[in-house]
Amino acid sequence: MAHETFATTSRGLRRDMPPMVLFEKAKRLGIWNPSDIDFTQDKIDWRRLKDDERDFLLRLTSNFQAGEEAVTLDLLPLMNAIAKEGHFEEEIFLTTFLWEEAKHVDFFQRFLSEVAGEVQLERYFDSNYRHIFYHVLPEALQALESDPSRHALAKAATTYNLVVEGMLAETGYHIYFNILDGNNILPGQRKGIALLKQDESRHIAYGIFLLSRLMAEDGTVWDVIENTMGELLQPALGLISEAFEHYEIPPFGINATDYHNYAMRQFEKRLERIRKCRGLTMDEVYSIHQDAIEANDA
Repeated sequence: MAHETFATTSRGLRRDMPPMVLFEKAKRLGIWNPSDIDFTQDKIDWRRLKDDERDFLLRLTSNFQAGEEAVTLDLLPLMNAIAKEGHFEEEIFLTTFLWEEAKHVDFFQRFLSEVAGEVQLERYFDSNYRHIFYHVLPEALQALESDPSRHALAKAATTYNLVVEGMLAETGYHIYFNILDGNNILPGQRKGIALLKQDESRHIAYGIFLLSRLMAEDGTVWDVIENTMGELLQPALGLISEAFEHYEIPPFGINATDYHNYAMRQFEKRLERIRKCRGLTMDEVYSIHQDAIEANDA
């Protein structure tokens, strides 16, 4: 399809929009190189860990490794749908989104090959993990190739940003970082996880903004969000629980209930912010999300 006009030569860029605020953050905070992370001490620490501790960290890492690859593979239809809508500022931010997800794949692969010495890890994928990452996530995002409607976008963003990133990835990173920081181990991996958490907070913030924008444009989008969450909430919580069920006593003294509750708190506060955007003007939506992004509250 031929171009009729270009945003930057007809109206300019709206730098006050939440995606452009996120783009500024990505330019400032997202420029880190997984190849620069020093795993020297990590290799020493890894050999000192108990068998169940190594196993649990491998379970977390393998779930992240495949998850980051999955979203890297499946993100393009969302980018194309946003581009076709004409939301150029959002497309600009999404270029950093895709690059960062690919960078996360690179980071975890370095750790697995150079520290853990393992790459064959699909034994750690339980039924709920396979349901979400092998089927639900690619189906929701790839559906945008033939149906880039607001309802399809809402289903994709709810699946990806609210569930996969907002519940699963964020809770997993929270567990992972707390283990490493609380036990003062694997400093290279700890540094990488901290940087990943910053990246993911921007991704989640964009998803919440996108769903809020869609809600302001069409109030019936709320039904799609509710229905999608109704389908995915139990598998998502089940995935978190499954990680602990393989251990009679979870290593590192961690407690499954604490992280289950953390996932629900994060999910509920974000869902409430989206719910409040029904019937608002776009300027009001921009204001709500710009304030949250600047406060670093994704």
